[in-house]
This record gives sequence, structure tokens and C-alpha cells, in this order.
Amino acid sequence: MQMLYDSDSFVVVQIHANAPEESAPLPVVPELARHGFEIVDKRSGKEVYLDGSWAEMFQQRLNGWQKNTPTQEEIEDTLEGYAELAHTPISLH
Repeated sequence: MQMLYDSDSFVVVQIHANAPEESAPLPVVPELARHGFEIVDKRSGKEVYLDGSWAEMFQQRLNGWQKNTPTQEEIEDTLEGYAELAHTPISLH
């Protein structure tokens, strides 16, 4: 898990769900990698998890941001669009 962005309104975390721990033995049966991104809207207290094609599209956006650094307003506007998908209330695990 890697924190990518943290502001007063949003948190974005990249999750490598099937990343093996350093001390873990390799699995006998290969597992499908399920990497994704969790976007938390601090204002509404909800989160959305992007995987599959949604995660690929978000990764492309991140790659574009690495080439042309966006303003914080541009980042927040983009995350606002994804936050509209958020229906899961944040809960402590």
C-alpha cells in the first residue's frame, strides 16, 4: 500500500492486493494480480475502490500528471469526479 495523495478533502492510496510479503513463500498456484486505488472523500466520509479498467484509466491519468504536473485544483477536480462513485462509508477495520 502506498499513499499517493493527501489533502484536506481527499486521500488516494495505491493498493497492491496480492503483493507477496518478503518472507512469504511463493504460491504454488499463480494468483491474478488485483492492484487498484482507493479514493477517500474526507468531506462525505465515503470511499471508492478502483480496480480493473477503472484502475488502468486512473493509472493513465497519474502517468499524465507525472509528465505535466497539475495544480492542486486540477487534482481535486479530477478526484471529485471519482468521488461521485463513492457509496461505501468509511469504517475502521
